[in-house]
Amino acid sequence: MADALTLYFTDYEPDSCFVAVKNDKIIGYIIGTTDVKLMQKIFFIRIIPLLIIKALNKRIIFKRNTLNFLIHILLSLLKGEFIRPDFSKKYPATLHINIDKAFRRQNIGKQLIEYYLKFLKEKNVSGVHFGVISESAKEFFIKLGFNILFRSKLSYLRYYLGKFIPYYILGNLLK
Repeated sequence: MADALTLYFTDYEPDSCFVAVKNDKIIGYIIGTTDVKLMQKIFFIRIIPLLIIKALNKRIIFKRNTLNFLIHILLSLLKGEFIRPDFSKKYPATLHINIDKAFRRQNIGKQLIEYYLKFLKEKNVSGVHFGVISESAKEFFIKLGFNILFRSKLSYLRYYLGKFIPYYILGNLLK
């Protein structure tokens, strides 16, 4: 799962990856791309086949939890839950951020976002968009000036969490 979320960023666009460090310990990171269309192309052509081969070789795909997860993703796919508007023209960049739980609410996320937005502006990127699956994340980004571009609910995580999960796409124009 970690490879599916991070492999493109670390292997194909490492210049867009930044970490927060405190006392020689990584306490957070922000990873992204300046061109989400290129990222999607590489993801489907190179990364997904690699992940499938890796899962088959390690026999992960045949474990009960993995099969249940894949079945629920397939059901969500059939319901159209992954159909979203294409925001890549106005908002060509995307990001993924994570802060160690022990260091949240200390402005580290805000500082990483500000640094990343400055990086994107220096690259003349017109905007950034990304998805979040929690109300607190949505509120955090709204406080930083992001706008809700799209909202829906996801059912595939209901199997694990016992409820439908809200899904928001947020965006920020940089020019």
